[in-house]
Formats: sequence, C-alpha cells, structure tokens
Amino acid sequence: MQPMLNIAIRAARRAGTIIIRSIEKRQDLHVESKAKNDFVSEVDRQAEAAIISILRKAYPSHAILAEEGGAQKGNEYQWIIDPLDGTTNFLHGNPQFSVSIALTKSNYLEQAVIYDPLRDELYTASRGEGALLNDRRIRVSGLGSLDGALLGTGFPFRMQEHIDTYLNTFKALYPFVSDIRRAGSAALDLAYVAAGRLDGFWELGLKKWDMAAGVLLIQEAGGFSTDFGGGNDYLKTGNIVAASPRIHKEILQTIQPHLSKGLKR
Repeated sequence: MQPMLNIAIRAARRAGTIIIRSIEKRQDLHVESKAKNDFVSEVDRQAEAAIISILRKAYPSHAILAEEGGAQKGNEYQWIIDPLDGTTNFLHGNPQFSVSIALTKSNYLEQAVIYDPLRDELYTASRGEGALLNDRRIRVSGLGSLDGALLGTGFPFRMQEHIDTYLNTFKALYPFVSDIRRAGSAALDLAYVAAGRLDGFWELGLKKWDMAAGVLLIQEAGGFSTDFGGGNDYLKTGNIVAASPRIHKEILQTIQPHLSKGLKR
C-alpha cells in the first residue's frame, strides 16, 4: 500500500474515533452556523485538527485545503479534507456521515480515503491501483440502463437560487429509475457509487472536499465523474454526475434539457 495512503488512513481513523466518542454528547456540543442550514460543530474542528496534525507530522511541506480551516500553502501536493461530511446528520443522530481525505499532486487526484466510522467501512483508492472497501476490491454497478437504477442525490442547500433547476432534474430522472435516495453525506454517496450500492449520483453546489476522494474512488472502480456538461470542471463548478459508464451517459442526457442558463455546468 502507498505510504501516503497509509498516513491518510491513519488520519481518517483518528478522526473517526473522535466522532464516535462524541455521539452520545452531541446535544451538549458547541455548534455554529456558517450559513443558512450549514453548520459546524466542535467535533468537526477537533476531527480536522487531528487529521492535519497527522498529515503535517508526516508531510510538513504539503499544502492543505480543509473545510473548516481553509487553505494552507505548500508544495505540489495538496490534501483536501472534510473531517465530518454530514454534520447535520451527526447532530441529529442520523447515522449517515463520514470522513473524507484526498491527496492531489499537481492538481491530479492521487490518493483517496472515505471512512464511515459507525460501520467501520474504509473506502480507499490510489491512482492506477483500483478501489477497495476494507481491503476488498470494489466496482461500480453493472446495470446497463436507468431502468431499475437506484440513484443518490443531494439538495442544493448552499445554492437555493437553483432549487427549481434541481427539482426539474429530479422530476426528469424519477420516472426512469427504481428510486432516488437523499442521505446527506455526498462523500459517502460517492463511495456507494464506487461500491455499486448506488448506480449513480448527481448534485449541484458541492465543494471540493465533498467530492475529491469520492471522484478518485469512482474512477478507480470503473466509473465516470463529470460536470453537468460532460466535462471535467466538477471541482470548480461544484456540479457533478457520477455513475457507471452507461448510466452516466443516460443521466446527463436526461438532465441537460432541464438546466437553467445561469447554472455553471
């Protein structure tokens, strides 16, 4: 296993331990609102500090982009961190949240870890070496069309001006699929696509730390991730479609006629 991936796993597990130990006292946690319906707790900050401490000790010259701590300059390597993806779920005791850590080199994704501490499920990927769930190789769904597909999604709570556009894409896809799930942790949703638990996923208005690790997992598991126009600007626009190759094409074709002109694809 790659040394850098090993360090990321250690950091993710340490953050997961902090999160698990805080579950029973979540009602007493200090919580702040970053924006409407966007919260940060002291657990987010503690988990992030633990991750950064481990990464900094191993690789002091690397840059860091973290959800709560912002950007820290460094060399060609950059760690992209979401210490608790699904904070709202965590604060309500809803068991769907995760730790997400990705590493880029010269803007190319190289390593990925998504950790579900409640289920002790560790999703990992290294560029060119495939994707794993708890050391077992995973692949995206083999389903050949949207017929019977189970999709994941997320509401654009950070970009409520686009809610009508989002609902139009939802209504366009819904008649063709088995069902659609909105679980509340985009990182974990993307990991589920990589593992074939979801056949596809789409969302708009995400941040880099929501997507980076999941994108590499899906690529290494044989799937595609693009922006709404079919390009590779999803980390910039925050808009992503991720799925197995056949279903990915169908999702794009289905939602594109319903995208508003003001939406960055």
